[in-house]
Amino acid sequence: MAETIAVIAMGEMGSGVARRLHERGATVITSLAGRSAASAARAEKAGATALSTDDELVAQAGTILSIVPPGDAVALGERLAPAIERAARKPVYVDCNAVSPQTAERIGEVLQGTGCTYVDAGIIGPPPGPNSRTIFYASGPGAKEFERLSAHGLTIRVMDGPNGAASAMKLSYAGITKGCTAIGSAMMLGATRGGTVAALRQELSESQPMLLNWMRGFVSRMPPKAYRWVAEMEEIAKFQEDDKAAEAMYLGIARFYQQIAAALEAPQPGDAIAQLNDFCAEPAKRKSA
Repeated sequence: MAETIAVIAMGEMGSGVARRLHERGATVITSLAGRSAASAARAEKAGATALSTDDELVAQAGTILSIVPPGDAVALGERLAPAIERAARKPVYVDCNAVSPQTAERIGEVLQGTGCTYVDAGIIGPPPGPNSRTIFYASGPGAKEFERLSAHGLTIRVMDGPNGAASAMKLSYAGITKGCTAIGSAMMLGATRGGTVAALRQELSESQPMLLNWMRGFVSRMPPKAYRWVAEMEEIAKFQEDDKAAEAMYLGIARFYQQIAAALEAPQPGDAIAQLNDFCAEPAKRKSA
């Protein structure tokens, strides 16, 4: 009998995970409450069936995967908790979002008393695809129950430790990769303002060619994702609350990504995104030296 898995919501990652599960024999369901037409189209393409009510979704799902923006993770748990409490059969609820261990604990508190099994998880990598490396890290007492979805094409690594350990792993990794992306972007823009782009690019190409190539790839792909990374950086700041300097650093990075997101929403000639694209462009495609 096919496993029935609810995936919420149908963003790029959620729909990618839904598609992989569907391709590997699972029945995938979702909720499109409050979602856009684009989400509905992604759900259809992924092979996910949209159900009308939360009670219907919870009653059918053996596992619920929460894959939403970090700022929406607690709210989704709060929304589904009454339906889970009413359900005769209790699902496994897996929070897969980029949240701090403190937020992961809060989600567990929201679901406590509903009877479901709660699993803390974090996703590292792009949406699942033929050539992508997408790893689900999971921790806590229920992680082994989530691991059974490996049979439907997910790569799941169960960590030692309580709920919160997987979130700590995810944010530690994201703090490095997305933190370095922000620092590189800020200095590219600083060099542009200072009139030193050509000299900086030349120096990096000679002394740090691997770093230059890494930054070109990460920075050029960053602007469309910046709006999602704002809340993620705020969660990393919460994760670092015992280190006030690190906490302040990631709050600053959140504001930096907020600026990039605003520039993407209201593009202007020569704005920050245009400057970053120019810095990252191959010589033949560069507008200016």
